[in-house]
Amino acid sequence: MKRTFRSMVNSRFASVLALMLSVALAASAKVKVTIDHNARPEATASFKFKYVPSPAKEDAAATAKLSLVVGERDRNSADLSALTDGILPADEDEPRSNFFFKAGDSGGRFLMDLGRAIAIKQVNSYSWHSDSRAPQIYNLYASDGADADFNPSPDAKTHPAGCGWKLIATVDTTAQYGDDGGQYGVSIADPDGSLGKFRYLLFEVIETEVDDPFGNTFFSEVDVIADK
Repeated sequence: MKRTFRSMVNSRFASVLALMLSVALAASAKVKVTIDHNARPEATASFKFKYVPSPAKEDAAATAKLSLVVGERDRNSADLSALTDGILPADEDEPRSNFFFKAGDSGGRFLMDLGRAIAIKQVNSYSWHSDSRAPQIYNLYASDGADADFNPSPDAKTHPAGCGWKLIATVDTTAQYGDDGGQYGVSIADPDGSLGKFRYLLFEVIETEVDDPFGNTFFSEVDVIADK
């Protein structure tokens, strides 16, 4: 059986996982993480979910600047721009329509710069694959960039919470659905209003399993919905 987030104590990313658990309480208690899943037979290119909104055609992330902070893009992956271009994969195994980290790597970090601080209502992420590259496991950090110690590109040895970043949410779809393939939608929101006013979002992505090199999620799209 493939190991998931809860049993990866011997993985190369074990230290990061420990940090995830230790700082999870720092995230706002009001923030709600909604996870939805379409099993393989029900998954379609429309990315329709029961509890999570479908990807937006236009959102605040559409003009954002994206960059890799930790890790490498897989040679078969699309560029980071695939996360915000509004173009969705038509099938469960379309590497060039998704972004994913290099095979064998323990995930990584990517940065989204919205250009200016805005009030954020939701951050939604979407993925699709036939196997263990479908689930999503990541920490979401945010910053307005105003902290005197702010570091926009914390390396693997630098914890974001110590350099001007706020932990918004910890996402682990395997807690509900294991490492099943299919289509996943995740929506991070504050039911009482805005998540906060931020310019930068940092996604700290964790591989979904370590029994083979192919545990890095096929991320199809990431939406940032402004609080108007």
